[in-house]
Amino acid sequence: MYEDHYGLTGRPFALTPDPRFWYETATHRKAMAYLGFGLTQGEGFIVITGEIGSGKTTLVGHLVATIDRERQHVIQIVSTQVEGDDLLRLVAGGLGVPSEGLTKAQLLEGIETGLRAVARSGRRTLLIVDEAQALPVSALEELRMLSNFQAGGQALVQIFLLGQPEFRERLQGAEALEQLRQRVIAVHHLEPMQAEEIEPYMLHRLALVGWQGRPDFTGEALDALYKGSGGVPRILNQLATRVLLYGAIEKLELIDADTVEAVIDDMKIDAPAVDERFEPIAPGDADEVVRRIAMLEARVEEQNTALRRVLTLLVDWVEADTARRDGPRESSVA
Repeated sequence: MYEDHYGLTGRPFALTPDPRFWYETATHRKAMAYLGFGLTQGEGFIVITGEIGSGKTTLVGHLVATIDRERQHVIQIVSTQVEGDDLLRLVAGGLGVPSEGLTKAQLLEGIETGLRAVARSGRRTLLIVDEAQALPVSALEELRMLSNFQAGGQALVQIFLLGQPEFRERLQGAEALEQLRQRVIAVHHLEPMQAEEIEPYMLHRLALVGWQGRPDFTGEALDALYKGSGGVPRILNQLATRVLLYGAIEKLELIDADTVEAVIDDMKIDAPAVDERFEPIAPGDADEVVRRIAMLEARVEEQNTALRRVLTLLVDWVEADTARRDGPRESSVA
């Protein structure tokens, strides 16, 4: 909807990670440097952590898109709390090694054979594991064991682990992971974007979908986008998308701080902040029950009012667009 209104060829702030929209912030530049260092070392573990929405998956997508596939065989795994044996089967699948019905010893032997076959082809194997915080100790131990496979004094696999901040804390504190910790050669934590990075980030993504200055953004609007998102890329993308939709509905050619703040207020109604959630009610506290029911009813009414407003704007927009497309019709009466 807003793409047509502003003459864009696509959605500049889609939530689905797309390497085409890669923008190198300062923290992502450092992360890429660590990943590049890891590739030159060809051994051990590189650990990249970041909050939800900080751009870890986009980072991996950019890395994979730039890797020379003639020199690297890449296996990507998004962990879903898989145990050690299941993780090994995923790795085997990435190497084209059949794993059904094999014992663990046979599975490890097959993986080593697959890794050696890749090495003989003149390539190195890069294993990228996303959402590493979900991996149990058994799976992490299997990864450590894989890092022991060598040929001619060279490691057969390089492993990148990406996860949320708790993974770094877990890695640093768990005694059971001491041996893995000793094999980590670099760690980097993705930080949110800085305020001065918001404008170039926005302009970069908009330019990729044919933006010609419609709508324009004031400096105050960019400041409001930073404050509203905290510099977290996914939250910024979500907020920017809602701002563009709002702008199209209201037929705005200039996005200012008031526009951004109005959208932020609407989003707060859609998803109340964590600190506004109710604490448990003490048994027998009828007055508190009544008070909270009244608060819930007020919140529902706020949401209904916001929904009616959006629906009215959508109907107006559709009717105006239909009238514009149809144009004046000639009378058929002679």
